[in-house]
Amino acid sequence: MRKLLLATLMTAAVLSASVPPLFSQEHDRAAAMDKKVRAFLESRAGEWRDMNVPEADGRLLRDIIVKNNYKRALEIGTSTGHSAIWIAWGLSKTGGKLTTIEIDEARHNKALENFREAGLSEYIDARRTDAHELVPKLPGPFDFVFSDADKDWYKEYFDAVAPKLIVGGCYVTHNVSDRRWNLFGLGGYVDYLKGLKNFETTFDDRGAGVSISCKKREK
Repeated sequence: MRKLLLATLMTAAVLSASVPPLFSQEHDRAAAMDKKVRAFLESRAGEWRDMNVPEADGRLLRDIIVKNNYKRALEIGTSTGHSAIWIAWGLSKTGGKLTTIEIDEARHNKALENFREAGLSEYIDARRTDAHELVPKLPGPFDFVFSDADKDWYKEYFDAVAPKLIVGGCYVTHNVSDRRWNLFGLGGYVDYLKGLKNFETTFDDRGAGVSISCKKREK
């Protein structure tokens, strides 16, 4: 019995030494990804112009995704990719993917370049097209949406995507604040969000201001 036990222990030790545990490999891969993305963002700090989000908002988007284990994300308005990089960074941890839409060719091409340099291209489906036309056609479902395109179309985007958002999913809109919204002429949009019975909307003003509308189960 003792010999059998020793043999079993020796076999287990050999297998453990020769085959690294899967979770260890995943941990190493995630650590390498974090290092690469962080280095890329640090190298571009202070350079994000052209309607990109500030770092505080990007960090918030990533944290919402990771906290809720979201996997099916949509972004309306890529610009040159700052917010998409933060979103995709979060999705790299949950095993998800982002569809992001940009109409301007120069911004779209720059975003593709940034995604490659950040090492996140595999998590992003970047489309250059008119969001007015594409968004209503997207089949979904989605569990996370970030809207940062033309402000006068915010409600139309929301109405097109909300039915495709799963219960528990969140729709985040940029440049929206419960206190400062009149700077952007979005008071009507804020009132609309607050009046929705199947969404609970909160606001975060640490960056440029975002509304976070999370879908509830209808009673």
